[in-house]
Amino acid sequence: MATRSTLGEYLRVRRERLRPGDVGLPEGARRRVPGLRREEVAMLAGISVEYYLRLEQGRDRHPSGQVLESIARALRLDADSETYLRELARPAHAVPRRPSRPERVGAGVQSLIGGWTTTPALVHGRYMTTLAANPMAVALSPFFAPGVNTLRAAFLEPEMREFYRDWDETTAKAVAYLRSVIGGALDDPRLAELVGELSLRSERFRTLWARQDVRQKTSGVAHLLHPQVGSLDLRYEKLALPGAPGQMLVTYHAERGSPSHEKLELLAHLATRPGRSGPRPAKGVQEPDAVRPARDPGDLRS
Repeated sequence: MATRSTLGEYLRVRRERLRPGDVGLPEGARRRVPGLRREEVAMLAGISVEYYLRLEQGRDRHPSGQVLESIARALRLDADSETYLRELARPAHAVPRRPSRPERVGAGVQSLIGGWTTTPALVHGRYMTTLAANPMAVALSPFFAPGVNTLRAAFLEPEMREFYRDWDETTAKAVAYLRSVIGGALDDPRLAELVGELSLRSERFRTLWARQDVRQKTSGVAHLLHPQVGSLDLRYEKLALPGAPGQMLVTYHAERGSPSHEKLELLAHLATRPGRSGPRPAKGVQEPDAVRPARDPGDLRS
């Protein structure tokens, strides 16, 4: 489970990101701390300052649901952030341990996305490693190929800064999404490895991870720049796969008749013609001729 200090750190960060004016309090002439004071949060939540202080310091192990609801309201947390708060506060025995067995994509799902000839589609696991992808997904980006961690690629691969036209916004959403799906399981070894690597190698990731944002955004518009067909504005959808905890089916599509739809059709043609000269696969990743699951997802790094 997440430690009590993790819960306290989350409360502290969210408190410091609020200004008095955000919650209807006077700013005051001089403030020695960023954001709200502890006593202000306690007042807004209707609890004692001493009790709130114990929560931030990790000295209270069993905050009630009512207290958590009051604090979430005081800190202006949205639904995703409040859910995350409750995950952090759950007792250890209430947080189910995820099995360590390899993640595998069902044959039916692989067959389904393999039949989508103009719709890029992939399946990623709990740690955002691609487990299966159709040829259109790999044609859209070689970093969508099975075995590649899309979060790691977004932060560490220079090509992805060009691929995502709104790279800053995309990376912010990706980190907030990761927090939403891992919930209170912050002591997961594979998650710790992924976060540790990205924290060491990416200042952008360190900054975003420290913000403690949580957002389970499962649909939106991706603004992309493909080296062959140019700018693309594609609608993406993330769909949880029943019976496969942590696995998400991600699809990209465009409105029929739109410029982006025409470009997807062109990309499909380029990806399937003999002797095509499309983008090279990511280093160490084989380009699939059909839907190719990761060789052994359990052996893949996050």
